Amino acid sequence: MSKKKKKASKHRNNEITKGIFTVLEKEPTKSFNYKQIASKLELKNTQDRNQLIKRLGQLKEKKRIEETERGKYKAIASSKTVHTGIVDMTSRGNAYVIVEELEDDVFISANRVNRAFHKDTVEVHIFNNRNGKKVEGEITKIIERKKSTFVGILDMQKTFAFVRPTDTRMYTDFFIPKDNIGKAQDGEKVIVEIENWPEDADSPIAKVLEVLGKPGEHNTEIHAILAEYGLPYEFPVEVEQFANNIDTSIVAEEIAKRRDMRETLTFTIDPKDAKDFDDALSFEVLENGNYEIGIHIADVSHYLKEDTILDDEAYERATSVYLVDRVVPMLPEVLSNNACSLRPNEEKYTFSAVFEMDDKNQLKNQWFGRTVINSDERFAYEEAQHIIETRNGDIPKEISIRGQEYSVSNKIVEATLTLDRLAKQMRSKRMQHGAISFDKVEVRFNLNENNEPEGVYFKESKDANKLIEEFMLLANRKVAEFIGKQKPKKTFIYRIHDVPNEDKLIALNGIVSRFGHKIDLKDRKSVSTSLNKLLEDVKGKKEQNLVDTLAIRSMSKAIYTTENIGHYGLAFDYYSHFTSPIRRYPDVMVHRLLQHYLDGGKTVSAEHYEEKCKHSSDMEYLATSAERDSTKYMQIKFMQDNKEKEFVGVISGVTEWGIYVEIIENKCEGMVRIRDIKGDYYIFDERQYALVGERFNNIYQLGDEVVVMVKDTDLVKRHLDFALLGKYNAE
Repeated sequence: MSKKKKKASKHRNNEITKGIFTVLEKEPTKSFNYKQIASKLELKNTQDRNQLIKRLGQLKEKKRIEETERGKYKAIASSKTVHTGIVDMTSRGNAYVIVEELEDDVFISANRVNRAFHKDTVEVHIFNNRNGKKVEGEITKIIERKKSTFVGILDMQKTFAFVRPTDTRMYTDFFIPKDNIGKAQDGEKVIVEIENWPEDADSPIAKVLEVLGKPGEHNTEIHAILAEYGLPYEFPVEVEQFANNIDTSIVAEEIAKRRDMRETLTFTIDPKDAKDFDDALSFEVLENGNYEIGIHIADVSHYLKEDTILDDEAYERATSVYLVDRVVPMLPEVLSNNACSLRPNEEKYTFSAVFEMDDKNQLKNQWFGRTVINSDERFAYEEAQHIIETRNGDIPKEISIRGQEYSVSNKIVEATLTLDRLAKQMRSKRMQHGAISFDKVEVRFNLNENNEPEGVYFKESKDANKLIEEFMLLANRKVAEFIGKQKPKKTFIYRIHDVPNEDKLIALNGIVSRFGHKIDLKDRKSVSTSLNKLLEDVKGKKEQNLVDTLAIRSMSKAIYTTENIGHYGLAFDYYSHFTSPIRRYPDVMVHRLLQHYLDGGKTVSAEHYEEKCKHSSDMEYLATSAERDSTKYMQIKFMQDNKEKEFVGVISGVTEWGIYVEIIENKCEGMVRIRDIKGDYYIFDERQYALVGERFNNIYQLGDEVVVMVKDTDLVKRHLDFALLGKYNAE
């Protein structure tokens, strides 16, 4: 053969090889025979087909492709194209796979999702990313299902049923055989569990586990929210029985092992409707003129012993869940509201951080350990705030949690005023060190006995709230510092907060500049200083809630870990969670570890505790999501009774399918769909965060004030739709 012919043959061989990989890698989950590959490559002559068969055999021998069955071949994904990640489904059936080691998320079209669900851990095959287009791929394997139970509405047929999921990110319904329906009735909201998904079936086969009730009813919807996130709403009977059998008496033998602080002036400050009081402050003036301040935390670990069904349940829950109308506690009531609750005039076991401070807020001494206390007084925030503002202890009836006017001792008044002054000094110092002051407005509802919303109010953080916050921060920081600085290094649980993502800060700066604000991105100190100025400047303005929300979203997420990197938002080098063990499992672990090290114990397995940290962070995220959904549900319920009213709102989000509008007076947020905006044909301008009219150039932009009315409310899907009446003219 001449050199020219050899070169041509080699070139053709390379083309066929390249074509084989193009076909196999485009659909990596499928197998093809040589005829199918030849057809896709349009190889019509015998010579090319023979060359294809020969090359397939060579590539199989070299283990560059695999023969799945006789004469059928499939791509072997290389390490560069196969990754493991988490699925993020969209409501349109497409998905993104979040891969930790990749800069961009991998886009998955609906036909390549391959039965994966939201938050599943999957193997994803990435196609060649040519011409700078977005990274695309196909899910090739489901490594782990995030969950196997789902919430939906039963659609009864003659001999079977379907359940339509209420989660818009679920693209399939569930087939329920007759024997799996149980007592569920047509149209009811149910929890189902997947049993299997046969290869030839369009829908997974599932079983009804529980009937939640009629869609739209209050308890049905609240229980559905919990079920959607896999959160329980009651304790198993055996866990309740175990908790009820715990000896919760205070005994002399145990008191003798502890620092006795029952005679020290002690009080709690909590929300007026609180049932569990897990922290108290004590105050004493020492002979040298310094102050001894105790931060006393319920000693949950005294009752909650490891390797018990109660501890297993608490760990699985990891946190209490604060829904709009109820608390789903981490611990049964016998502990959360009784034995561990620091109620007034009751002896309680506590774990304490005790500090000696001088009048200039300088820390002179610290002590950590188990104590016993007896709280002298229980205050609501409003009552403590009254003492701070008026400087006297006469509590008027209108704010009294006792239902009548009463007076507190001068000692308590002096203690409260001194603690307030010290707290303000600590807060000022934190701000100077670069802490960020997030005082986001929280929406609360006035509910009647039927849990119907009668009004909206906003939770505001005043001096009394900040007094408690600063001393809790002090205890959390000093406990973390005490262990974190020890040599050799000891495994501990930290609450960390990484620096914000620069791209998110740049995007935030672009948005707030539309309101005349600016963030200085020069360095870390400049960012925190200008963020604080921004958050202060927007207080009381129409854009406050929008800016507060966007600023929080620009931050990294705080998590639990054994690897300390400090807490950016608080400007602390060391930080942990020590102060809320009734409602947070990481605090229980911190108590156990702290006591272990105080007793001279050696360091523990970091790997073991890192796994617990990840679980706690994950559960915190689910609880927060459920809390947000319950607030959204109540907002929709509240707006159902306001359908005839016009509201002024701020455009809080702009997307290709419409604008989100947040009503200024009650913070309820709903959507105006793009198809419902009259007078022009609107298109989404991502650069301007706006919808722009093609004919008349009308613009609806992020931050614009508009007038809306309620168009539609859907409690089941938790949708609130507005009709747009036009831009707001204040004149």
